Amino acid sequence: MGVEMDGEQTQARTWFEQLRDLICAEFESIEREAGSDAAFDYIAWDRTDPSGAHGGGGVRGVMKGKVFEKVGVNVSTVGGTFEGDFAKSIHGAGDDPRFFATGISLVAHMANPHVPAVHMNTRFLVTTKRWFGGGADLNPPLPQGEDTEDFHATLKAACDAHDAAHYPRFKQWADDYFYIPHRGVHRGVGGIFYDHLEGDFAANFAFTQDVGRAFLDIYPRIVRRRMNDAFGDADIAAMRNWRGRYAEFNLVYDRGTLFGLKTGGNIDAILMSLPPVATWE
Repeated sequence: MGVEMDGEQTQARTWFEQLRDLICAEFESIEREAGSDAAFDYIAWDRTDPSGAHGGGGVRGVMKGKVFEKVGVNVSTVGGTFEGDFAKSIHGAGDDPRFFATGISLVAHMANPHVPAVHMNTRFLVTTKRWFGGGADLNPPLPQGEDTEDFHATLKAACDAHDAAHYPRFKQWADDYFYIPHRGVHRGVGGIFYDHLEGDFAANFAFTQDVGRAFLDIYPRIVRRRMNDAFGDADIAAMRNWRGRYAEFNLVYDRGTLFGLKTGGNIDAILMSLPPVATWE
């Protein structure tokens, strides 16, 4: 990978890669159930740091199938030096621009408008500080109360197993973060979002792992619940119009998109969050 790692960094990277494998296998299994032979296409990429040194890289995984119109699951492990004033915007990097980051990022856009799109990301960053961040949020073009309730209940259970204060705090953080100010609407029906979770590595790592496991538990269940629902042209039109809002958020406000672009990440991996077809009516 070209980035030296200590024990904590190696543990985090290994878990994110394991979680990627579990998620991709489950999504491919759903495609098999739908009579599709779609599978993930994996492309490795390398990063060059602004200093000229090899700065790590990652693997971009994409699948386009019968159920998943487009799903991307990326893992990356990068390190080096933040350029210019960007370091001042990163926790702990203001006085020392050196950094390390490893994480998994997932976005799924679905063929059936009744199946909610979803985003999940967890990561471990090291500057002069060390912290975990991430979360998961549900983004249905046509919201269903049952799906929303089950998604939140599963994330709440994962949070409550670690700290009763986590869920209300991280739910509100997601509500505040996944908001499109110029439209005056939320991107979806929320979930959890957390950042700068530092201090006890073992406890914070265990929580981050449970967030990943909670996602792996609930989202495939929701997909299977909705993937055979009937839909028509009006539903497709509503989904594509909603996707336009989703694209606006990711291009204008999403910090992960900016972080990837500012650190020389793989462009295709960074922009895999964009939907395959969207409209602005």
